Amino acid sequence: MKKSLEIRSVRKSFGSNEVLKGISFRIEPGEIVSLLGANGAGKSTLIKILSGAYTEFEGEILINDQPAKFNSPLQARSIGIETVHQKINEGIIPGLTVAENLLFDRIALGEISRFATPAKLVRESKEILKELDLDWNESILKDDVFNLGIADQQLLLLARALSHNPSLLILDEPTSALSNLEVARLFKIIQRLRTDGVAILYVSHRLGEIDELADRIVVLRDGVIQAIQSKPFNWEDALHEMLGISLNDAQVAQDEQRGASVVLSIKDAQIFSEGKQWSLDIRGGEVTGVIGLLGAGKTELARALYGVDKLKSGTIEFLGESYRPKSPIDAIKKGIFLISEDRARDGVLEGWSIANTASLPFLKKISSGGLMNFSKETDLAKQMIERLNVITQSHRSTVDSLSGGNQQKVMVGRWLIQDSRLLLLDEPFRGVDIGARREIAKQIRDLAREGNGAIIFSSDIDEILESADRVIVMVDGDIKYDGYLSNTSRNEIIKKMSEVA
Repeated sequence: MKKSLEIRSVRKSFGSNEVLKGISFRIEPGEIVSLLGANGAGKSTLIKILSGAYTEFEGEILINDQPAKFNSPLQARSIGIETVHQKINEGIIPGLTVAENLLFDRIALGEISRFATPAKLVRESKEILKELDLDWNESILKDDVFNLGIADQQLLLLARALSHNPSLLILDEPTSALSNLEVARLFKIIQRLRTDGVAILYVSHRLGEIDELADRIVVLRDGVIQAIQSKPFNWEDALHEMLGISLNDAQVAQDEQRGASVVLSIKDAQIFSEGKQWSLDIRGGEVTGVIGLLGAGKTELARALYGVDKLKSGTIEFLGESYRPKSPIDAIKKGIFLISEDRARDGVLEGWSIANTASLPFLKKISSGGLMNFSKETDLAKQMIERLNVITQSHRSTVDSLSGGNQQKVMVGRWLIQDSRLLLLDEPFRGVDIGARREIAKQIRDLAREGNGAIIFSSDIDEILESADRVIVMVDGDIKYDGYLSNTSRNEIIKKMSEVA
């Protein structure tokens, strides 16, 4: 059944902090409305209200012009509201198989027996996965969901939501972990849902996606709707309303730098067993951007340099000495830090404060005789909050209570406030708005300008163009291009990314 959604004068406070200050807008059946706002604008809070996670708020939610009351995500689903959250760990249950996760709602409701055979669960799962043209085999479906990559976990959550045939679909940063091919597949599904009359609330920081998909945009800043636009969108006005600055000011002011001294030297390396060998020098004083699609080998290279995995072949020298890390502890001791692509799994600990999280990798530096110096921990946290402009009530606030972008600032910031010689950043801008991306990129560039090495691993061309001096294109574990941005172009980078190994 086709349904409209109306949000009327919605307010939400946490103590004295008013996060939403009277939000009102409407989504018609078959319409895609994009919610645009900087991290901390109130988007996540509104989504949690609409999904039934937050039940205490002022104002009304109307479905087909009738007041709707729901006290849980289950009740929200019962009236046709499905939400795919940005925080994947909120929907994935490690320890259960992929099939059990995909069918979890139906099992919990008794629609599928808890004693159903694995074979039955696999059959049911494959029917659901057809919606996304996913052909996961029996081995994948019977494996622990924890072993799925972050992109496949994202697709799993999307498939689960679509299996309930929603009337109202909320997508929060749905493409943040997807490849270009997977994004194209998702867009086809969204267009089909619109044709079928599904109302869609789409949240993304990628303006190109919004421009392609959305019928209207709602711009939110500091809990207040600043503007509502219909197509064609005026992005200069929208960015000004979202950030309080102009579109030009939102770009990273960048003067290309070329480093002189070699910080890291990789010789005759192989990332994949069947891949080609290559060599690479990373220089201090410049930011190196490594770009490639999912599966290109970016993350594998980052993990090898951090001591998590090993290269299939090759040698590494760091600051002129042989470097063979056996674990991340070895890397950290040398001053090599990694910011992982999956902050929820590898960085954010439930219930931990910003101060605890910031100090975790460096406990020896702020302790003596086995006793923590909490004053030092507090000073570090306050320094990071100020440096990265983390929006929070206090350094004692839990990291998982922050917006996605501010969580990412904490994950990046805790490494930036420490002394490093080589900083590895795997998808550091995932899920953050243009303003936050600018702040993080500036900190990375400042670190590099001090003579340190910095490598940004990303699948997003705009992120590399805005933050790096030098770009390396990887395809199937091989380096297809290595040069400075002033000597290449967006089209050339895309061409190299699309080459076969």
